Amino acid sequence: MTFPMTPIITAFERSPDGGKGLAGDMRVRWALEEVGQPYNVRLVSFSEMKQPAHRALHPFGQIPTYEEGDLALFESGAIVFHIAKRHTGLLPDDANSRARAIAWMFAALNTMEPPIVDWEMATYLERDQPWYEQRLRVVEGLRDADWLDGAFSAGDLMMVEVLLRLKESGMLNDYPNLSTYVTRGETRPAFKRAFAEQLAVFTRQQPTG
Repeated sequence: MTFPMTPIITAFERSPDGGKGLAGDMRVRWALEEVGQPYNVRLVSFSEMKQPAHRALHPFGQIPTYEEGDLALFESGAIVFHIAKRHTGLLPDDANSRARAIAWMFAALNTMEPPIVDWEMATYLERDQPWYEQRLRVVEGLRDADWLDGAFSAGDLMMVEVLLRLKESGMLNDYPNLSTYVTRGETRPAFKRAFAEQLAVFTRQQPTG
């Protein structure tokens, strides 16, 4: 099911990740590409993010935001969940499978992402902390499965996006199944389209020789 109104999302005018696809709007772009929903992007500067107009959309002055008619949403997980509910392709039809996919979305954001972000903030000096083995070992239990619970879902989308934050550090190399899992997500056509759109913003900002 698609809807005639084209949603508008916000993204960094100058992304701090240097075009690596780690900013929060990437998750929303990917979800929209997966379901085949066209969208528009409004780029905002760091100063604009703190202005009343943007804070009316995102009370914490961050990105992404999502506008669809008179609906305005913030927080990437909530936006992806909304997209998954409104369109086919990101949540299974079976009620139990659907519930598990939603559980994996929460796991990605609440169990996996916080310690990963903390680890990044500590400048990659806390690899010996307990969360490292405990968290990754659970997801590494994918074994021979392609996705977390049967077919690709919004749960996989969020988990891959969170795990991508570890890719540059080389940490995923210690977990072949996880590394393959992330690569599998990156090779999905919808991911590639979303990444190309986000990278194009960064590329346009670079000075020419």
